Amino acid sequence: MTAPSPQDMALAREARTVGIVLAATIVLWVGAQFVGGEMGWAPRFALLADLAALAGFVWALVVTYRIWRKRRA
Repeated sequence: MTAPSPQDMALAREARTVGIVLAATIVLWVGAQFVGGEMGWAPRFALLADLAALAGFVWALVVTYRIWRKRRA
């Protein structure tokens, strides 16, 4: 078996980063919703947490698409 190329290693590193960001986004989002509900935070703070999570998900989608395109090239 041959060693992976530097490009494959870079793509794997990017994929790991996407996985970490997705997991962290989900945990933080669920945590913010729970804490906000327990502490009676205003709905605008829930919206802020939702928008931050949405930004993390969009970023992960864009990077995943870029990885997919690089693998096809």
